[in-house]
Amino acid sequence: MHPTLPLAPTSPLAPRLSDLALLLVAVVWGTSYGVAKGALVFYPVLGFLAVRFLLTFALLLPALLRAPAPERRDALAAGLPLGALMLGIFLCETFGLALTQASNAAFLISLCVVFTPFAEWWLLRQRPGRAMFVFAAVSLLGAALLSGGYSGGSAQWGWGDALMLVAAVLRAITVCQTTRLTRRRNAPVLALTAVQAGVIGLGSLLLALALPGKLPPLPSLTDGSAFWLACIYLVLGCTVFAFVVQNWALRHSPPTRVGLLMGSEPAFGALFAVFWLGEQLSPTAWLGGALIVGAALWTMARRSPSPPGSAHTAAESASS
Repeated sequence: MHPTLPLAPTSPLAPRLSDLALLLVAVVWGTSYGVAKGALVFYPVLGFLAVRFLLTFALLLPALLRAPAPERRDALAAGLPLGALMLGIFLCETFGLALTQASNAAFLISLCVVFTPFAEWWLLRQRPGRAMFVFAAVSLLGAALLSGGYSGGSAQWGWGDALMLVAAVLRAITVCQTTRLTRRRNAPVLALTAVQAGVIGLGSLLLALALPGKLPPLPSLTDGSAFWLACIYLVLGCTVFAFVVQNWALRHSPPTRVGLLMGSEPAFGALFAVFWLGEQLSPTAWLGGALIVGAALWTMARRSPSPPGSAHTAAESASS
């Protein structure tokens, strides 16, 4: 049995700031699909992942090197296994999306919202409050309506569907493992994010070099300006900002709550597709997006911040 892990001592405003920051991450990640799709026109998947995360690692390396030796050791101890999990997530999501329909992929990856309470129960021995299961169910229903489920696509189960399901499971496990590993160590968020990015970038590069064929030359700054602009946006917004916020928020919120708030990502992705890419959404899809965002706002409204130093989790307050 793992001991109950208390939330980090915090100010009364930290839980609310954590919620708002996680919703902003969901907004940023919602835009990442269209941006990454444009970048993949210029470069292969593994090479693109290597460029994105090695740039992130280079940007954050000074923070890792400047950290005191004990904190640097903690960042490595937590970041190496977490980076390996996140490498698996990115590989499964990217190749899974290439092998299945987008509606299937959106529905399956959103299952992480439902898997997270069970992963938290299994890994951390913390049973989430009953209200969190209701919020997760509403969010999952919204994701099913938003993506159309399987009604508009193939009903056959393929490798792409299996990879997206694995990615959803890995997302839930990673959220809980981040909580378990970081709350026992004093790892600065920038140093921890640097280690995670290094593992993902180096892992993607090694896989690209190990597979048959060679990586093509990188796009030039003139002909491939769209590729580099996409990389800059994904590095600064979808990687550095998002990873740092998630690592910080998990010190102030339970994993189930973090998973739910970030599970609003499909709704924001749909809004980006409509207003930026010119795609069309059916009334059913709009209803699904509203349910996802509504579930996130609902759980924010139900939460009452714990006083500084309190050992009670937000999951406990949500069950009241």
